[in-house]
Amino acid sequence: MTIWEVMADADRERWTYVPLISVGPLRFGMSPAEAAAALENLTAELTEVRADSALKAEFRRPAPPPWFRGAVTAYFGTLEGLFCVVVDAQSGPQVVMDGIELVGRAPSHVEAELKAQDLALRYQPEGDSEAEGLGLTMRAQRTGDVVLTRPVFAVMGDRAYTLWDAIPADELHVH
Repeated sequence: MTIWEVMADADRERWTYVPLISVGPLRFGMSPAEAAAALENLTAELTEVRADSALKAEFRRPAPPPWFRGAVTAYFGTLEGLFCVVVDAQSGPQVVMDGIELVGRAPSHVEAELKAQDLALRYQPEGDSEAEGLGLTMRAQRTGDVVLTRPVFAVMGDRAYTLWDAIPADELHVH
């Protein structure tokens, strides 16, 4: 096993994304304790994110490396609760929206499937595609010699004017 190994799709849990409502068992607005209870099969590590006035929870599989990365990262605001969920390309669950698998795939393939459903896509400053009305940004994560999709699901609320602004600064440093 290497640090670049990607979990097989058959070994991943399957979650459904309901835009601006929930990502699998996680509902936007939940508290960190509620999220931990919803993801009871994963261990959580909570840290403060000072620049964003938020708490960050890394939910990890209790298995040895290479699954050292968080399978799911969740961000919580003081007032709004859960506002952002990020799913790791290597070890996160497979998240499906309208039949489109969003995790651990070639970004161009996911983008083509989103465009085929006539979704209005824009591009963020780093080149990632987003569907702001769905609260979905398709970030790319390096996995060895390739990049795979690492979707970011977020609600803007009073926190931001755009989806790009809603993504915590910590997340923008993950490649």
